Amino acid sequence: MDENQLLNVSEDNSLGRVEIAPEVIEVIAGIAANEVSGVANMRGNIASNVTERLGKKKHGKGVKVELTEEGIEIDVYTVLDYGVSIPKVCEKIQDNIRTTLKNMTALEIIEINVHVVGVQIEEKSEESKPEK
Repeated sequence: MDENQLLNVSEDNSLGRVEIAPEVIEVIAGIAANEVSGVANMRGNIASNVTERLGKKKHGKGVKVELTEEGIEIDVYTVLDYGVSIPKVCEKIQDNIRTTLKNMTALEIIEINVHVVGVQIEEKSEESKPEK
């Protein structure tokens, strides 16, 4: 994806242009995906994981936006909670991202691909472990 590529969202240029950077779409989609019940976290790279441990949250983590001739394609890489219905949670992720982007940017999305890259198994707390 070209770093300088912006989406022109205004059709009426009488007052000026409105452009949205693809990074903004990544952040909106990442927040919308994290709002869905059953999503444990989003997949990120080592740098974003270290940055989060230092206190700065990266909301666009695990989201890839591609601008094509036909429109916008979004890939979401997520880790789900153990025991949830994967198809239902993925459908909710797609719906939430589509409606959130439509409300905030008025952009039409061609496709939202959800990639489940892991399952988060809840670890038992120290209190529930039997003493030796």
